[in-house]
Amino acid sequence: MFLLLAQRSPAAETVSPDVQFCLTCHSNSALELVLPSGEKRSLFVDVERFGRSVHGDKLRCTDCHSDVTTYPHPARSFKNLREFTLAYYEICKGCHFDNYTKTLDSVHYVILAAGNLKAPLCVDCHGAHDVARPGVPKSRISKTCSRCHQEIYQQYSRSVHGKALLQEGNADAPVCADCHRAHNIEDPRTASFRLRTPELCARCHTDEKLMKKYGLSTMVLQTYLKDFHGMTASSHRKEQITPAAVTAVCTDCHGVHDILSVKDPRSAVMKANLVRVCAKCHAGATENFPAAWLSHYEPSPQKAPLVYYVKLFYQIFIPFVIAGLVLQILLHIWRVVVNR
Repeated sequence: MFLLLAQRSPAAETVSPDVQFCLTCHSNSALELVLPSGEKRSLFVDVERFGRSVHGDKLRCTDCHSDVTTYPHPARSFKNLREFTLAYYEICKGCHFDNYTKTLDSVHYVILAAGNLKAPLCVDCHGAHDVARPGVPKSRISKTCSRCHQEIYQQYSRSVHGKALLQEGNADAPVCADCHRAHNIEDPRTASFRLRTPELCARCHTDEKLMKKYGLSTMVLQTYLKDFHGMTASSHRKEQITPAAVTAVCTDCHGVHDILSVKDPRSAVMKANLVRVCAKCHAGATENFPAAWLSHYEPSPQKAPLVYYVKLFYQIFIPFVIAGLVLQILLHIWRVVVNR
């Protein structure tokens, strides 16, 4: 009865006859497995959701459940739900080997290998019978991460990036995977990750087309690399020096998951708040301390005119002096040659 009802929908018609055979039993919403831990595992498969999934018209049940080939099915010895999930952990690598190998370099796998079975596996993020295309919609990515990282997700949802995506539906805004990657997620607490922060931010903030759309400057990375903080961070990366803290990177001033618009009065980089940010590294910083920094502005007649005109003076004066010296040397050589 359940199968006949399911077959009426377009989604159900996309699944193979082998799947339809399995649904003879598994379309029963009451079907479940009771484990020794007392936990229950539903064995119901919604043909509508499976038919709409990326696997619906491609896979048979036995492609993933290769150990279930007879009926009645062989007895299982799973003690709890996590053991049930772990038993199918490596099934995905049959088709997705590249992504599977990436997970082996991730902080999640390190946690799993250390014995913490709560570390996320493929199905924890992608689902099992209802696997959808990643990033459709884009907001789904961060909501998936929130299952484990709820506190960080709350910070993100209140940030300028989170509001743009979650409230305005703006797909230009970054989600977790844009900064942390999806499968080979590095531990963000490492110094190497911290030193790469400017690179991560630059992916969007040096994109001329994207920044023009929002009236933002693309000079943020260039101006950062020209100042003391940026030059120090660059030298540390080249020399592979990775102490716990080296110099200020983007997140030290702007925040991490709680980045606010620079126009927001609560923003850490607002002039009224900036001295507190500087004081994190520069103990005893006074109200005038941030004024010594040009932020991400290039000197101009409107912004820092004194710096602009001094710079312009030296751009003209230094070549003039060097040209004069070269001319003097050439004249001296000419005089020596003529007087021989």
